[in-house]
Amino acid sequence: MGPERIERMSKWFGVHGNKLLIIAYFLPVIRHITGYFSGITRLPFRTYALYAYSGSFLWVTTFITLGKLLGPQWEQFHHSIKKYFVIGMIVAVSLFVAIYIYKKFKVTIKKIAINFLKWIVNVFHTRKRAGLVFIFTALVTLGFILLTIGMTQDFIANEFGDFNKITSLLITALFNKDWNVPMRIFFMLGSRQVLVALIFFTLVWILWKGRDKKIEFLSLVVIAGGGEVYEESLRRIFHHFSPITKSFTEQLSYTFPSEQSLMAFVIYGFAVFMLVRHSRRLWIPTLAPIAAILILLLIAISRLYLSIQYPSDIAAGYVFGGVWLGLNVLLLETFRLMKGINL
Repeated sequence: MGPERIERMSKWFGVHGNKLLIIAYFLPVIRHITGYFSGITRLPFRTYALYAYSGSFLWVTTFITLGKLLGPQWEQFHHSIKKYFVIGMIVAVSLFVAIYIYKKFKVTIKKIAINFLKWIVNVFHTRKRAGLVFIFTALVTLGFILLTIGMTQDFIANEFGDFNKITSLLITALFNKDWNVPMRIFFMLGSRQVLVALIFFTLVWILWKGRDKKIEFLSLVVIAGGGEVYEESLRRIFHHFSPITKSFTEQLSYTFPSEQSLMAFVIYGFAVFMLVRHSRRLWIPTLAPIAAILILLLIAISRLYLSIQYPSDIAAGYVFGGVWLGLNVLLLETFRLMKGINL
């Protein structure tokens, strides 16, 4: 490596090496060289032992837990787990590279971001908050669109089998019969009655706190009413291009994407958006989205526990619902900005 490169690596390892030791066992190749650099940088043995042994404990615990959950079925899911592990590694490396680039070019990136925000604000003639809402919504919507492309490809290629089996197995292993009553309560959170009540609550909130009641009311109508047409169209399209031939009864029971999950995501999401958009309390923008995510997660788990739908159906419902919600929120915010409303 040469003296200069070793010196640079030693300085980096002296600052970040402790953190790397914790996750090193999960990183092929990396776990084989951390010991050498710990010695090169003369890391105290007690410090090395604390972080390296903690990392090994996490590593061993992870695989023992997987073995406990999967048991004799490990071989059946080994290929799928390996595939998802590789995907996770790619994501982790990408995040690491992104963090490295950000730290190295922090000043330049901040300048570009600030200039971009100023441009957005000048274009829409509004305050920064509205511009930030628009940008954040656009980025999230773009993420959902990319996910829909990937899920569509997996559906056509009939690659959801392993995902459905693994997810169903984990739900069965984690939740026994004692969870029957709570799961039915969680299931009711996504029922049509609760969603209708939530629509009514959102309407009342718009009439009470809304800054542009007409546009927001129309958005609520389009999101809820148009969402039904949207999901029905999607299911017909995906059933038409399904790679597996099903009987008429199976076509009625098999839903991709899930109607209930899609509408739950859309209605809960829009209700939270309206709540956060027109609330001046500082804790609401933090707690409301977290509560909504938790509720949607519990609804999904309850549907899997009660064997009502496949995991892929529910995941697709949330993803396609995110696209519908995001596009409508972007349209709503665009109308606000075009009218020059000060929020």
